[in-house]
Amino acid sequence: MKRDLSVPRHVAIVMDGNGRWAKKRYLPRFFGHKAGVDTLVKVINACADHGIEYLTVFAFSSENWKRPEDEVSGLMGLVLVAVTKYLAKLARDGVKIVIVGDRNSVPDRLRAAWAEAEQATAHNTRITQSVAFNSGGRWDVVQACRQAVADGLKPEQITEASLSGYMAMRHAPDPDLFIRTGGEVRISNFLLWQVAYSELVFTDCLWPDFDVAALEAALAVYAGRERRFGAVSTLPFEASSG
Repeated sequence: MKRDLSVPRHVAIVMDGNGRWAKKRYLPRFFGHKAGVDTLVKVINACADHGIEYLTVFAFSSENWKRPEDEVSGLMGLVLVAVTKYLAKLARDGVKIVIVGDRNSVPDRLRAAWAEAEQATAHNTRITQSVAFNSGGRWDVVQACRQAVADGLKPEQITEASLSGYMAMRHAPDPDLFIRTGGEVRISNFLLWQVAYSELVFTDCLWPDFDVAALEAALAVYAGRERRFGAVSTLPFEASSG
């Protein structure tokens, strides 16, 4: 069956606005992150229902260690709770979970929970959910270069294609659609290599409020875009976005 090109194969999301969502409700920031996890589970299934094959979310960047210690500790604990609460459901729903990021700096219990989630869902094919945790675009480029050098690649052997094979996201195609919630208009070091030609959609919606309707609105924007990858537009001049 021919794939519908109006539907992105891979969607990447910066889940921003959890803290502000909680603040508006006079709650500690942790409650915003907790609500954000609940939203993510709903969005995973909504993406799969729309035929999206890959979903990648930015859960914790390599810069987030600068946040208050209690918030960082709470986020680590929340991951453990989320695995316990949702792993069985996601496995039944056909979701394959892949954790992307530097695992060396996270607690042993967290690494064990990640391994459990990946092993329990490794056989699933409905949608691949990648979670970028302790990750960043610059870190990814550096670690890919280090691996290439360690493997003995010569300078002339390092190409876009060969380096892509060392990237943390090598298991997935580059994102077609990049969504950021929360009203900020920047990439924030997320998938810098992979989003070179992604369509960007920014929304003021805070992540815990991002529902199926908000997802469908972003997908509608994507469907209205013409992806040229540097080529000349096929649209009439007045209809071209440049």
